[in-house]
Amino acid sequence: MRYLPNALTIFRIVLTPVFIILAIYVHTPSALYWAWIVFVVAALTDWLDGAIARKYNIVSNFGKIWDPLADKFIVLSALAALVWKAPFHLHWLIFAVILLREVAVTIMREVYAKQRIIIPADKWGKLKTVLQMVGIVLCLGLWALNIVPQLVITGSQIWFWVVTAVTVLSGLNYIRIKR
Repeated sequence: MRYLPNALTIFRIVLTPVFIILAIYVHTPSALYWAWIVFVVAALTDWLDGAIARKYNIVSNFGKIWDPLADKFIVLSALAALVWKAPFHLHWLIFAVILLREVAVTIMREVYAKQRIIIPADKWGKLKTVLQMVGIVLCLGLWALNIVPQLVITGSQIWFWVVTAVTVLSGLNYIRIKR
């Protein structure tokens, strides 16, 4: 049980290229459906590894560093698909701002880690992740089912601008870390 959260994190990392291939490169009717399934499985493993770690008080430096990275990999891959592929074509700034925040936070975490300060995800970071995952799961699901009227596209644009704002706010917390 001790290594299960880390194994789930590694599994999520492995799912990312599978998702990318299905969502972006494979052009069959069922590819988007399978990409959606892969993303949902990845999101569930994120929830499950956190639940197991909390229940059994399993904390590791590997998990503190790689769990958020695994989330970044799969979420950024899905956002890329939603930005650059029809029908959603989310605004490219949504992807750019979220990517820049993730890179900045990752660099700051690395700098802190070299000072032997490990920074786990906080409540804002967890909220950001939940909002991103919910929006992506809904968009991918509707896309896979080919149910994407203009109202859904407009709603997804608004949703992801809100997610982008929460993402920026969650990144600001890393600047205020106590030394």
